[in-house]
Amino acid sequence: MQVLHMNKGNGDTSYAKNSTVQSKIISVGKPIMKEAVLEMLCNNVIESMGIADLGCSSGPSSLSVISEIMDTVEAANRLLGRRMVSEYRVFLNDLYSNDFNNIFMSLPAFYDRLKEEKGLECESCFILGAPGSFYGRLFPTNSLHFVHSSSSLHWLSQVPAGLESNDLKRLNKGKLYISKSSPQSVVDAYLLQFRNDFSLFIKSRSRELVAGGRMVLSFMGRSSTDPTTENSCYQWELLAQAIMSLAREGRIEEEKLDSFNAPYYAPCTEEIKDEIQKEGSFTIGRLEAFEIDWDGGAVTDIHTPHGKLSVGRRVAKAIRAVVESMLESHFGIEPDVMDDLFIRYGDIVGTHLSKSRTKYINLVMALTKKW
Repeated sequence: MQVLHMNKGNGDTSYAKNSTVQSKIISVGKPIMKEAVLEMLCNNVIESMGIADLGCSSGPSSLSVISEIMDTVEAANRLLGRRMVSEYRVFLNDLYSNDFNNIFMSLPAFYDRLKEEKGLECESCFILGAPGSFYGRLFPTNSLHFVHSSSSLHWLSQVPAGLESNDLKRLNKGKLYISKSSPQSVVDAYLLQFRNDFSLFIKSRSRELVAGGRMVLSFMGRSSTDPTTENSCYQWELLAQAIMSLAREGRIEEEKLDSFNAPYYAPCTEEIKDEIQKEGSFTIGRLEAFEIDWDGGAVTDIHTPHGKLSVGRRVAKAIRAVVESMLESHFGIEPDVMDDLFIRYGDIVGTHLSKSRTKYINLVMALTKKW
């Protein structure tokens, strides 16, 4: 929680400039989100609607989700000929190290668009930052009507117990995450950490949401019960190869690679359902899996030398924008070495994708708080 944050600002390696994949994921989940909002409005007239975007980050998609939710509500108002919602209370959540300033600087333009496009005065929309971990309580009891989270819940609250960097026994040597060669104890540790975290997340939101409130959650997962499948973990496998190439040259300590384990887990649908059903506060309306290209789906011929290089570099920039803070903290990598690492990673990714179009699996679910 102290280390992880997306790359700040608007520079070449920033999250704001390299979040095409996350924007694509939000776009794919829009119909499910709109459906959940409309279902909620059919059963409720809401004086002041509490909305929370958990893991909002700081890129261009930070406020686009909120705008989409409000568009759906306003369309329902027009369709029904009456105001179902009078005002909006919007909470933007992420870890303390998130670049909230970047979001807040964009608020004046956002308020202007609200007035021009939706006819809403800024007095009817109150946007607040809510820093902290969503693995625990963030909001007062019964204060929210709609919770959204995208591209966030695959991040764990910590490295799984027994795999911490100060543990003397290296169980997952040469790897950053679960792989085909990982012992079963490593797989089990990751699953246990996910179960503990996701259960706490669900439990916390059940206190904060009103009865009949909705949640739409979207995060990386997998299509198989096997956590070592390519669409679950291969981006980490290739990054480990790039780091190992630098370790062989003495530019990164190999021992540090052996002691690094990403606080990440891509669950299957069965694992998610188990935790939701065990907690008991929510019903599952939708649970869908979508394939997402590693580079967000840009049109490029991967089989040409230029195409392979272009796709590889796009993927490398997108991954760097997300994981650089963790790598910098753990490995102590100098800027020039970091640049070289992701050039190598881009080359490795481009070669891999030219032979096998591995895709991410993104899971999107709509949950309703029971009455």
